[in-house]
Amino acid sequence: MQRLQTTSLRVADNQLFILDQQALPQEKRWLDASTVEALVGHIHALRVRGAPLIGLSASLLLALLAENGLSRDQLATALETLRASRPTAVNLMNNLDRMKQALWQEDFIPALVAEALRLIDEDKRLCDAIAQAGSQLVKPGSRLLTHCNTGGLATAGVGTALGVIALAHQQGNVSNVWVDETRPLLQGGRLTAWELGELGVPYQLITDSMAASLMAKGQVDAVWVGADRIAANGDVANKIGTYSLAVLAKFHGIPFYVAAPQTTLDPACPNGEAIPIEQRDAREVTGVAGSFGAVQWAPENAQVYNPAFDVTPAALISGWVLDSGVVLPEDVQRGIFGGSAV
Repeated sequence: MQRLQTTSLRVADNQLFILDQQALPQEKRWLDASTVEALVGHIHALRVRGAPLIGLSASLLLALLAENGLSRDQLATALETLRASRPTAVNLMNNLDRMKQALWQEDFIPALVAEALRLIDEDKRLCDAIAQAGSQLVKPGSRLLTHCNTGGLATAGVGTALGVIALAHQQGNVSNVWVDETRPLLQGGRLTAWELGELGVPYQLITDSMAASLMAKGQVDAVWVGADRIAANGDVANKIGTYSLAVLAKFHGIPFYVAAPQTTLDPACPNGEAIPIEQRDAREVTGVAGSFGAVQWAPENAQVYNPAFDVTPAALISGWVLDSGVVLPEDVQRGIFGGSAV
């Protein structure tokens, strides 16, 4: 496969490397992800994360494994192992469905390579289209609030919600971005703050619990988030803490927008209740670990509930910003995502 480089993925010498998103922002470290076991480990540890990026990394790995001599049956097994690595983000399933079709073509090796590269190029175009559509909704002088990380680190392109914010800033319409820290793993504090700084977008980092007071003081003009899965009725699964922001935004009369590519739609999923929600390691909540060592602040026997995602009902969403354009609540009620009326 040709050399390839995105913000978080690199292909060189027929090996796949991922940017370690657990090391950012202190260190920019590339890790080998050239085996199924290695990539699954990186996905579980969130060293590679973001719904679009997870799907793209799995697709690239399958193409590289094919070029490196794995049989069709071995690749089929690898594909299903990768599919099971994160159950909530539907981009992974959608991308692997396309790779599976390529796998069963007669000349499956070039077919897999072509499909993986096609998915990368498509994601870049999808991100650009989302940014163009969403930036039209950002009014001059806007103070925007975002949650988790939805920039180039999570995609092959400029990002989803953060791509919208970046373009709107270039157009002179963003005065400040409130960045939720996004507990418990702090993707907002570690990743989004870093990306906005690199882009020159003015921001202020806040703890998740500060959003309500900002809204009450009239300091937030709109909320922008991404999505890991959009059900047929418009319900959205996204990083834990998104639902509470949507409830707060509704109470305070603030627009709440979801930015996502077509690969995040799941017309086979009727509603949010049918979306599988990943439960993560209790240690993410009871303490913290990193290059500095480990600290535990909770009692050793503390019982923990740690869902990675929550579901925001369609009734709380002002607009779904896709690469195809802006979808409004009345469009969803007409079944544009493949579901019945909300």
